[in-house]
Amino acid sequence: MTVYFIGAGPGAADLITVRGARTLAACRVCLYAGSLVPTELLAECPPDARLIDTAQLDLDRITAELVRAHEEGHDVARLHSGDTSVFSAVAEQMRRLDAAGVPYEVVPGVPAFAAAAAALKRELTVPTVGQTVILTRVAQRATPMPEGEDLATLGRSGALLVLHLATGYADRVVAELEPHYGADCPAAVVAFASRPEELVLRGTLADIADQVREAGIKRTAVILVGRTLGAEQFRDSHLYSPDRDRDHVC
Repeated sequence: MTVYFIGAGPGAADLITVRGARTLAACRVCLYAGSLVPTELLAECPPDARLIDTAQLDLDRITAELVRAHEEGHDVARLHSGDTSVFSAVAEQMRRLDAAGVPYEVVPGVPAFAAAAAALKRELTVPTVGQTVILTRVAQRATPMPEGEDLATLGRSGALLVLHLATGYADRVVAELEPHYGADCPAAVVAFASRPEELVLRGTLADIADQVREAGIKRTAVILVGRTLGAEQFRDSHLYSPDRDRDHVC
């Protein structure tokens, strides 16, 4: 049988994909991140499904549950918050399933940065202002960042940065980015994106850390920094230009 890694989306239960919901409804076993995944999604599981909250389980115990379900002949839904492609800790689970000979598939989900952009009502790539988005985090108590991926280095690009797992270190983020972006650079924080308790902070590098502190935001949030957040005067995209040759589409 198969393990399905499913991106549950950023928080709102109805932001899971149609494929994700259908797959969830077909699996007799579901392992879910209880502290992050909305419990309403569990209603999509079969009534007799075995539900396992992984919040207190380590990797060995999670792997054991996945292998056990496979050996019992059950398809398994491994439900992760956001999208499985970034900061999901899916890679090490896949590696262990490969070693155990257990087949798996991946069902992508709506990532947190996309939900944050929607909350801000912003396109993160704006013609002539910024066309690059960098998804990253800071190294504190978590796994160290690879060489060359520190904020000071990434900040030299001037690209729009989306920082996960960083609101607890907002002062440090500001200190490392201000030399490259300037204190007046637009910045925002979106906590609990797409959920009823969603909280949006808008400001600049000069004041965003103070806003985070005053709001008491410590987790389930992303920090966004870049000029596209404040872009108002920019050239229209060539995509819909009347001068575009529509007979030759790449």
